[in-house]
Amino acid sequence: MSDRTFTLDEAQELLPVLESLLRSVMEGKSRLEELEAEFDALKAKILMSGGMLLNVPLVAAQRNEREKVLQQVKDTLAEIDSIGVQVKDLDTGLLDFPWVDDPEVLLCWKLGEEKIAYWHNTIDGFRGRKPIDERIAKVKRKPM
Repeated sequence: MSDRTFTLDEAQELLPVLESLLRSVMEGKSRLEELEAEFDALKAKILMSGGMLLNVPLVAAQRNEREKVLQQVKDTLAEIDSIGVQVKDLDTGLLDFPWVDDPEVLLCWKLGEEKIAYWHNTIDGFRGRKPIDERIAKVKRKPM
């Protein structure tokens, strides 16, 4: 995980790219779940029939697709992580950005929200979300 921190403006500027990456991961996760359900149904069918002839090319193609999608999901999550953003929940599209003035404070954004409007500390998490206040909004990166 990166040690990068963000001002509110810096985090806000990244949202279009992150939203695209997050949607890609969520679509991949959904496709993986579909493929797993197909494999589970096939296993159940084989078990119930006491064994059967498999369409080996079809099963191999599905397995290859699963591996490809899984790798895409892993790569995209790694890209988000390399930016320094924390993926907290793929089902809801929840991201956290460590705040520049105190890394124990996380700027919090959820897919569908127009902008980053909340923060929370590392202990309280999402349940402790509070609206962005002037203290957080006005902080700029200190020159080195």
